[in-house]
Amino acid sequence: MSPESYSAALAAELRIAVGQIIRRLRAEHAFSLPQGAVLGALDRHGPQSISDLASGAHMRPQSMAQTVHELEQRGLVERRPDPDDRRRAFVELTTAGREALAADRARREGWLTRALETELSESERALLEQAVPLLRRVADA
Repeated sequence: MSPESYSAALAAELRIAVGQIIRRLRAEHAFSLPQGAVLGALDRHGPQSISDLASGAHMRPQSMAQTVHELEQRGLVERRPDPDDRRRAFVELTTAGREALAADRARREGWLTRALETELSESERALLEQAVPLLRRVADA
């Protein structure tokens, strides 16, 4: 097998495996995909405008405004005026939003932890640990 066809076959297998893991993690998610993206972005990057959130999530600002409104209704985010430009507002996590996000992450990581412990041997987990930095490099490419 040529190096190119080996890489193509590996890419196909990796795409399938990663896709299955992502679908399984999404099944554990307590939020819709857009809501989870907003909560995660606010947690990682702090308060942001709806335009910034939309840009980061590759969504239209109108769709992002609806998602933020849904999260506001649930008490998970709130808007506050930009001190430098009163026409603009920042969206930020509330305490309830941080708690809900932490619980959601714990549920998803709990499933993955159980799967790693029950499906993989210690040596397989060590091998997977070595693969994580490689997967990050591929994701950043």
